[in-house]
Amino acid sequence: MGRAVETAGGPSRAVETAGDPSRVVEIACDESGSEGEKLVGGNTDMFAHASVRIDVRAAERCLDAVRERAPSPTTMYKSSILRRSKHRWVVAWLLGPSGPLLGHAHVHLIDKPRLFTVRLADLLTGDPARARRLAAALGLEGPRVYGAETWTAFLASLNDLLRARNGRVEITTDAAYDLVESLRTAAPPGGPVAELMDLLLRARPRVEAFGERAPGAMPVLDPLIAAIVGTVAHWGRDGARVRVVHDRQTILTDDRIAELTSLAGPLPGGGRLDGFRLAASASDARIQVADLLAGAARQIAESNRRGGADPELTALLRPYTSFWGFSGRTS
Repeated sequence: MGRAVETAGGPSRAVETAGDPSRVVEIACDESGSEGEKLVGGNTDMFAHASVRIDVRAAERCLDAVRERAPSPTTMYKSSILRRSKHRWVVAWLLGPSGPLLGHAHVHLIDKPRLFTVRLADLLTGDPARARRLAAALGLEGPRVYGAETWTAFLASLNDLLRARNGRVEITTDAAYDLVESLRTAAPPGGPVAELMDLLLRARPRVEAFGERAPGAMPVLDPLIAAIVGTVAHWGRDGARVRVVHDRQTILTDDRIAELTSLAGPLPGGGRLDGFRLAASASDARIQVADLLAGAARQIAESNRRGGADPELTALLRPYTSFWGFSGRTS
């Protein structure tokens, strides 16, 4: 029997499900650090997608406890309040063993430039295992060969080329490939950087076609899609079917939700999506708790990435996390 999938943009859509209907997990989700398909050269390098498995009353109690510890006159308590340095101790409490979330929440962290490098290598090779190996090597060799600033600018140009255009052209294919040609001459022969440049030169028609994909197509570079798949895999790892209540996001259109939910088998990585509902965060305290967790997790991860790690908060966050880096998701 089909199970209704509720969306913000229209009537529910029935989706066929299978398996033991009694094994259902409902989670509420929100994110922090989203910039769509811009993965390199944006405002943030880390993306955090948080999910909580608590009931609404427990979420309301959690919000009350956070507000008591870190007061704010705002009606909607947001993660930006909790990220202030004076409230660091509240983050430690929220994540710690005396807080309300340990064992009931998960954070999917994505290093956005690394994710882009994996996606680029996969596009060029068509071999996921080879793509992961190449991306890992490029993460070390690219900055070493060209310097971190030049390498980041190069990846940002490729990222702009491959993002869904939607009528905007930030860099032309000719300009991007002029950059490839100029950098190719400095690449050590036989190394991963030279391999990438050669792959790019041979795959120009594929790169052009990817950048010109139809409007409305699944935005495969957007980390939110990868995070949702990884989140369902986490909560469904023991065979449970997963229902998602998610904060409203513009990329989560009815058609894209239907594409995610209409898969006959488990999503990549495991887990079965039993239903997907968009909701305004103001209407569901669980989403607000997920927002607090996502914002705190991203701040901790960003500090680590910049070399300013907070060892205590990092240790407290670790039990919550899965991480997407060069080699994909590791728990």
